[in-house]
Amino acid sequence: MKRILLFVLTNVAVVAVLGIVASLLGVNRYLTPAGLDLGSLLGFAMVIGFGGATISLLISKPMAKWTTGVRIITQPQNVDEAWIVETVRKLATTAGIGMPEVGIFDGAPNAFATGAFKNSALVAVSTGLLQGMTREEIEAVIGHEIAHVANGDMVTMALIQGVMNTFVVFLSRVIAYAIDGFLRKGDERSSGPGIGYMVTTIVLDIVLGFAAAMVVAWFSRHREFRADAGAAKLMNRKQPMINALARLGGMVPAELPKSMSAMGIAGGIGKLFSTHPPIEERIAALQSAPL
Repeated sequence: MKRILLFVLTNVAVVAVLGIVASLLGVNRYLTPAGLDLGSLLGFAMVIGFGGATISLLISKPMAKWTTGVRIITQPQNVDEAWIVETVRKLATTAGIGMPEVGIFDGAPNAFATGAFKNSALVAVSTGLLQGMTREEIEAVIGHEIAHVANGDMVTMALIQGVMNTFVVFLSRVIAYAIDGFLRKGDERSSGPGIGYMVTTIVLDIVLGFAAAMVVAWFSRHREFRADAGAAKLMNRKQPMINALARLGGMVPAELPKSMSAMGIAGGIGKLFSTHPPIEERIAALQSAPL
């Protein structure tokens, strides 16, 4: 969950910054005396949209390390760390991917995998997870994260985010142009976009960015079922993953880092931003899925 929320927040920020910089540099050739050149605007939106998603993807691993305080295990210091590294190595080999970096971070039960490339990913587990689960359950959780990497979920998420960004950038500028024209109606002395256009564009980039995040979260919820099934296939049995999910259902989830706390919305709206489906649904789906 952490890696997706961080990816979405980083993406919104990157797209907003790219949009502001583009405006300051005058990269607005889609604005003509005759109005908006929609073809040029769409091209601009695709460059900014996919550029923002690509940058977010490329910095996902260092950002995850920074926000969670992950300690990378370069040399195991005890038996438990040696077991974690060896478990990641075994599952990565079975999944056909390169050995990821392995890390531990302090906090309540949680785990994540991130990175732009399958063969240079990061898999990290929390101290709370290690203390609250059996080794078989921990292995299943690690298998779940390895499945995310093997499935290329972060790249797929970036592509979906890029498409959503393109719509956000395109629509925000079309709407901003209309609002700016309304505000300056009858003002024949003005030329080029006004302050209303610039302010509205920035605001809509952020607001529509969060609306797009709902679509990304919807996809994220569906890819969790696939990762659960992937963990079961890597271990060649379902029960460890089912037990791990049941155990997680009875644990207090980890708090989000301060930089991501704004996304921790409870209640009805929060469900729209949720990156994971309910535990009960995941267990039921896994029980009915073929091995």
